[in-house]
Amino acid sequence: MSYNPDIHHRRSIRLKGYDYSQSGAYFITICINHRQPLLGAIADGIMYPNPAGEMVQTVWEELPFHYPNIELDAFVLMPNHIHGIIILKSAQIEPVMTLGEIIHRFKSFTTTKYRHGVHQAQWQPFIGRLWQRNYYEHIIRNQEICDRLRQYIANNPSSWESDLLYPNSARPL
Repeated sequence: MSYNPDIHHRRSIRLKGYDYSQSGAYFITICINHRQPLLGAIADGIMYPNPAGEMVQTVWEELPFHYPNIELDAFVLMPNHIHGIIILKSAQIEPVMTLGEIIHRFKSFTTTKYRHGVHQAQWQPFIGRLWQRNYYEHIIRNQEICDRLRQYIANNPSSWESDLLYPNSARPL
């Protein structure tokens, strides 16, 4: 089916007019496509990453080495998504990258590495694409919100069964 702007349109979830390359802190959530639990499992409130999950966490932790204008704050790997706080530093550090560009590169790099794991190490294949098309972000505007989001991230594994991203088929009755 070819592109038809009358029926193929997506509404942006980004804040209209906001410059996502400016300094600031951003809470992000990136989900595995179809919410497949490809990154590990949670037992007794503790996340146990599989090799794919370890790879995703390593790529996340290495982002500042590739993009010097970012710092990482709190992070949690979950079976089918990640949450993290990214801090964009001064735009005077080159290259200047937007939040969207950083997330795009993270997704691309992890997808390439995951595909390699599927072929070389028999990781569970994914359907279509590894990550969902978009990502959730929240601009962190003050310390209170930042502290609350850090707490949310830290507590995410222990509240997995009540999480909105918990797979419906695995929900306890």
